[in-house]
Amino acid sequence: MRVRDGQWSATLARKSSMLNESTFRLLNQTKKLETPSDWDAPRVPRLWRYALHYFDDLNAEGADQRREWHQSLVRRWLRDNRPGFGTGWEPYPLSLRIVNWIKWDLRRKSLSAEACDSLAAQVRRLRCRLEYHLLGNHLWANAKALAFAGAFFDGPEARSWLLSGQEILSRELSEQVLADGGHFERSPMYHAIIVEDILDLINLSVVFPRAFPEHFLQLLRPRIRSMLRWLQVLSHPDGDIAQFNDAAFGISGTFSSLKDYAATLGIRLDDLTLDALEALPESGYFRLQNQRAVLLCDLAPLGPDYLPAHGHADTLCFELSFEGQRVFVNSGTSTYEPGPERLRERQTLAHNTVVVAGRSSSDVWASFRVGRRAAPSRVSWHKSSDGLRLEGQHDGYRRLKGRPMHHRRWLLEDRNLTIEDRIDGGDHDAVAHFHLHPAVSVAAADQRAISLHISGDSGRRLSMTIEPPSSPTVSEASWSPEFGVRIKTQKISIPLINGRLKATVAW
Repeated sequence: MRVRDGQWSATLARKSSMLNESTFRLLNQTKKLETPSDWDAPRVPRLWRYALHYFDDLNAEGADQRREWHQSLVRRWLRDNRPGFGTGWEPYPLSLRIVNWIKWDLRRKSLSAEACDSLAAQVRRLRCRLEYHLLGNHLWANAKALAFAGAFFDGPEARSWLLSGQEILSRELSEQVLADGGHFERSPMYHAIIVEDILDLINLSVVFPRAFPEHFLQLLRPRIRSMLRWLQVLSHPDGDIAQFNDAAFGISGTFSSLKDYAATLGIRLDDLTLDALEALPESGYFRLQNQRAVLLCDLAPLGPDYLPAHGHADTLCFELSFEGQRVFVNSGTSTYEPGPERLRERQTLAHNTVVVAGRSSSDVWASFRVGRRAAPSRVSWHKSSDGLRLEGQHDGYRRLKGRPMHHRRWLLEDRNLTIEDRIDGGDHDAVAHFHLHPAVSVAAADQRAISLHISGDSGRRLSMTIEPPSSPTVSEASWSPEFGVRIKTQKISIPLINGRLKATVAW
């Protein structure tokens, strides 16, 4: 092992996932680990199995009180998981577990000699199976694990891991982090994960300063401010992320927790403030706010052209909070398992935007595939005397007869939000969908107006007027704030008349 010159600082501590020595609550599903085959139970969702092999609980809240459970769990993993076989030896779970085991040892010197031998074998396996076929956050996680292992162990082989990890991270940092600080996959959840990864690497450099050259650290440190500010822009007043593309609460750190983590490393960001209109043009996201409302808008591509795996067909969608309460929400992400629910959550119909001819604006299919995809254009934003304006269009429906284009404009004023939709080209049915947070319900609706009620002691109400008059419908929908969670809510669907709709939400 390499000699430690510093102390591992406190990191993010997530909610514990171990209920007892053999019972785990992961992704809001509780299951038992009773037999060796349970590590790879085929009927268990793949993402749950991945999470089981991550060993996140080693560094979760109250981890020191579960030390004996953790030691027993590591012994079980060593006994039950034959090298090179099963979920636990796939590159992504390998990467996260390698980091978690090392963090655990840096905190409490917890790894046995047998576990350290296995850890080295896991790194060797990973080194031969880096996920260049997937790239993005997967290759990044592989490289982080190599850097951790290379700093933790000593000797020529460890040095090769360290140099390989640093080389990949350096290259991917310039590829994956955009000029406005956003992660190029355009998922606030994965963005926050990458922020934590960078802070972990800086933390590790304090423990092993001789393992990390200054030029490498100078690539990491300047990114923290812009990436945290990006996350701040894409967070609601409740502190959690906007749900654009694949995004669920509880997987990554929040802006507040990551800012606090940065502070423990001597990175102070007390002066981060947000203006009334915040533009992240390279990412394609925007925040418009006043004293009562926060509007978050998506005018972004689904992701890199070669990596749209976590993209949804959500171009020109938005989310709105009013007085700290989410009002309009996208449907969220409850599963990565292939099937009807995964497809539904990725389709345009599950987002606060317009569906033309019953089609999605981008051809999402399978779990992580996208065919033809919408390209946003003519995006503009400005402050004016009457409020904050943002507009843009996309060509996701140009494959249809007449080559229709969807144009949307938002105007946020002190007392209302106006959303104007226009479909130019073709003669297709078009419907704008507005998904309500579970705390918000429709009190009344007719062709010209809809009354919304926000539950709670205040009994707050919002009104939504429709021009030209249309025939809105209210139907049951669902919202998934976290993986494995689906909460019933309502959706308002308003047909466009002659390709036009002006909806004004007033308070």
